[in-house]
Amino acid sequence: MKIPMTPRGYEALKDELNRIRKEDRPKNIQAIAEAREHGDLRENAEYKAAKEEQQFIATRIAEIEYKLSEAEVIEVTSGPSDTVVFGATVQLVDIESNEEKQYRLVGLEEADLKSGSISVQSPIGRGLIGHKVGDIVEIKRPAGTVEYEIQKIWFEEI
Repeated sequence: MKIPMTPRGYEALKDELNRIRKEDRPKNIQAIAEAREHGDLRENAEYKAAKEEQQFIATRIAEIEYKLSEAEVIEVTSGPSDTVVFGATVQLVDIESNEEKQYRLVGLEEADLKSGSISVQSPIGRGLIGHKVGDIVEIKRPAGTVEYEIQKIWFEEI
């Protein structure tokens, strides 16, 4: 199954993989070696912690390698758009509260609500795809249904 992501998201994963391989894993190998020098491994908390970290690192490397191998990098143009698609930034107004929101639609791996990036697979992302400026979109969320009016759609360099 292909994993959609922006070029920025793909590069961030590559950077994380590189950092883990070149920095985190060598530090972990050194920590294991130092813990072994302390003697009895059965009662050595440092050794157990280092081995757990080793497992976490190995799992994360495998996870990132899989995601990179299945990545479908979608180039995002810049400028205005008339339709909400992957990579678009959308300005919305909550019809009930009149509160403005702004989201960038990205792949699941890049979603970060704090920075305004949401997954195209999220309820809001799925609800916005294909709509145009001026459309009223009804989004079903776990907390209930909300209606947004799409105010503006554009692409930022990602």
